[in-house]
Amino acid sequence: MGAIPKSSAASQASSPDAPKPEDKDSLPVFKPLPYSIAEVRAAIPPELFKSNTALGLAYLARDIALATAFFSLARHIPSLPNALLRAVAWLGYWWFQGLTFTGIWVIGHECGHGAFSSHAWVNHSIGYVLHSALWTPYFSWGISHHRHHMNHASMERDQVYVPKTRSILGLPSREHEKEHGIDWEEHFGDTPVYTMFMLIRQQLLAFPAYLLTNVSGQPDYPKGTNHFNPSSVIFTPAQRNAVIMSNIGLAAMVWAVGASSRAFGWWNVIAFYGIPWLCVTHWFIMITYLQHTDPSIPHYRGSSWSFARGAAATVDRPFLGWQGRFFLHNVAHDHVAHHFFPKMPFYHGPAATKYLRAFLEDHYRSSDKNPFSALWYSYNECQFVEDDGDVLFYRNKEGKAVLRAENEPQ
Repeated sequence: MGAIPKSSAASQASSPDAPKPEDKDSLPVFKPLPYSIAEVRAAIPPELFKSNTALGLAYLARDIALATAFFSLARHIPSLPNALLRAVAWLGYWWFQGLTFTGIWVIGHECGHGAFSSHAWVNHSIGYVLHSALWTPYFSWGISHHRHHMNHASMERDQVYVPKTRSILGLPSREHEKEHGIDWEEHFGDTPVYTMFMLIRQQLLAFPAYLLTNVSGQPDYPKGTNHFNPSSVIFTPAQRNAVIMSNIGLAAMVWAVGASSRAFGWWNVIAFYGIPWLCVTHWFIMITYLQHTDPSIPHYRGSSWSFARGAAATVDRPFLGWQGRFFLHNVAHDHVAHHFFPKMPFYHGPAATKYLRAFLEDHYRSSDKNPFSALWYSYNECQFVEDDGDVLFYRNKEGKAVLRAENEPQ
């Protein structure tokens, strides 16, 4: 669903959730973004790139006040008169506190990009505290996240959500497929129950697994790559102290959670903090997965990649409607603008998106699909990309794509 409706089949197929063509010979041809980042930037008013420290602090104060209010209300849940009321109240607390915590995490993410304030010390001081409190190594993850932005959709250099290739999955070659066919059911014939289990596992564990073991990260990195070893290939020698500082922040959280558990009991720590934190992990992974994983999103090899093309290879989604706007600071609604301009403050995202939609036209991607339906759709439809080619699109469990690049073999 592009910003400006077009009648051509190619433009309709280039937007998320487009119908999947049944005849692969009739796949619409994708044309990469023709603009440079300078041309895109020129389409955005310059005042939208300016940050306001006072405004950022006001949003942070609001979020902290909300988290405190929800916590204060939740303290009365154990005194509710029956089990059903208590269960409903806990579910409500976990939902809204999880969203509030996620919004606080997003502000830490803003700090990492230097978008919260024009003062680096303000960004790093606030971001370090916020991300450490939510079990994210601020400097370490910020380093890899910056590389992700600088190389997004590059098969060779992107840091996360790098598609698996046909050979990595051990699938027969394209030549073998043409001559002998492939029993796709043998390779991807999981039951819906198993697929749901794997999807839930992704939602709860993918971020810790990425930090600890590079799951879904750059496959060319050596085994044992992680965000906690200062000597990891992710980091340069000059970044060693930043990694150590990040580790110290998480060590302080280990101590704080242990002390709180001894003082107030494990159940209280889990109920008031632990489950909302799991919600942060869930929302964060769901949002970022859907932003970067869709059959219509291209990935590039070699010289076919550019920063602007990589920035355009993401999807805006009205995630959770007003709740996504209010609690999550537009992190899903205006992600395309964020990828083009990571230092643009989130509160300028809605205005910038309007200009981007008008300028990019068919090259702008957005989707109104229910996010939970979209998660199931992308998880099933985005399985692998080919080992050859300069512009690549995900293929599904039957080896089919929805788009093809110019000169791509059928």
